[in-house]
Amino acid sequence: MQWIEKIAEDYAEKFTTKPDNKLQKIYNDTLANHPEAHMMSSDVQGKFLEFISSLLQPKYILEIGTFTGFSAICLAKGLTTNGELHTIELREDDANTAWKNISAAGMNEKIHLHKGDAKQIITELDYKWDLIFIDADKTSYITYYEEALKRLSDRGFILADNVLFHGQVLEKKIDGKSAKAISEFNNHVLNDERTEQVFLTIRDGLLLIKKKY
Repeated sequence: MQWIEKIAEDYAEKFTTKPDNKLQKIYNDTLANHPEAHMMSSDVQGKFLEFISSLLQPKYILEIGTFTGFSAICLAKGLTTNGELHTIELREDDANTAWKNISAAGMNEKIHLHKGDAKQIITELDYKWDLIFIDADKTSYITYYEEALKRLSDRGFILADNVLFHGQVLEKKIDGKSAKAISEFNNHVLNDERTEQVFLTIRDGLLLIKKKY
């Protein structure tokens, strides 16, 4: 299923500011060399992440799912002067590639890369997060969300990626464990009286969540 018309995506890309040269190189290299390049944020989504971070000016950002580092670098652009972004990647090869990209972008002092299981690492990081980006294994989204919410600052926001899951959540009968997990996650957040959210149809869908006051 084509969940967003390609002509609309191309139009959005045309009228969105391009990534800087370092980010563009990471984006192009990932597209050319990674067999799962579709997992990377698009350049439009990357610019959106940069804008959201710049608006919030967070001191502490948590990213769950680093991939090749493109989204981490976009998010880190909005950090305060003494801010930190902590990103978690399970896969060794992707973590190594991400660190090379982060270093090449000159972000190695602001971005801290953790290798391993996010469900464990999240509990070991003693911060109140101002912005949390969830973009890892879909079957663990509810777990990540619940752990993130415990550690979210009062002014903080959670962003969850892939909430359209290739359009599969729009089907009458949802097949596949990841699509089912995302559908369950979307409903879990919808029915959570602690939070409120807005569903954004950028690329594969982003859910922007904050605590109710």
